[in-house]
Amino acid sequence: MSAATIVPLRVAGKLVTAFLTLEPLDLHRTIAKVRRRSYLTFCWRIAIAIARDQRTDRRIRAKEVRVVGPAGEQLGVLPIDVALAKAHEFGLNLVEVNPQSKPPVCKIMDYGRFKYEEKKKANEAKKKQVVVKVKEIKLRPKTEEHDYETKIRHAREFLEEGNKAKITIMFRGREITHRELGTAVLDDVISDTKDIAIVEQTPRLEGKQMFMIIGPNPKIAQRARDLQRQALINAEKEKEKKEASPSAPENQAAAAAKAAPPAPAAAPTEP
Repeated sequence: MSAATIVPLRVAGKLVTAFLTLEPLDLHRTIAKVRRRSYLTFCWRIAIAIARDQRTDRRIRAKEVRVVGPAGEQLGVLPIDVALAKAHEFGLNLVEVNPQSKPPVCKIMDYGRFKYEEKKKANEAKKKQVVVKVKEIKLRPKTEEHDYETKIRHAREFLEEGNKAKITIMFRGREITHRELGTAVLDDVISDTKDIAIVEQTPRLEGKQMFMIIGPNPKIAQRARDLQRQALINAEKEKEKKEASPSAPENQAAAAAKAAPPAPAAAPTEP
């Protein structure tokens, strides 16, 4: 977070207090309330961001801190001014890494690089996490046998991939008076997928639709997660291999250059 976007809490508190003491005219009271609410939300978000962020340099409040050097060496307990001077000598930041200990533990590091690496790790973890999707399968109380089998086959394929399926029964007209028909269809779905699925949400009626949610059982879910992780690892390896090896035209040009015979030396010309 850049210094230009961070408002100190004391200044933000004074601004909020000054804003709350305003007495707008009746004509503009509604507009003033909206502005006031927006400003309070802005200050609250800034306060949360500052509280979550690690204290650095002059934002460290302790009088004495335990300092860890850039290479991990222990520099002992130092007054905050001496610790800041040490960090300045290295051309780095003093970052409070453990504020709960007494005295707080601070490390001399490049804070911008540290935040960049943290963000990079978070993005890598996000890429590798398995995303579970929910696919809706729509049926009717009088769905034909062939259509029912096709949709159940699709639902099984989706479940085997580690995802969930929302089975929806749509009633039309006076069909809603025969809810037992929809319940019977959902029971058939449960029976036809019991070897790979479990009911995560029991049948429920909302308006003219009855639905339930089924998910893969633990064994199928674990197998799907393993397959997805393996696919991600293989994709990363392929990407690294392509980046490490030169492109195909370059390989062909290098091979042609090696295979070509050396050019004959030019005959000397007579004067």
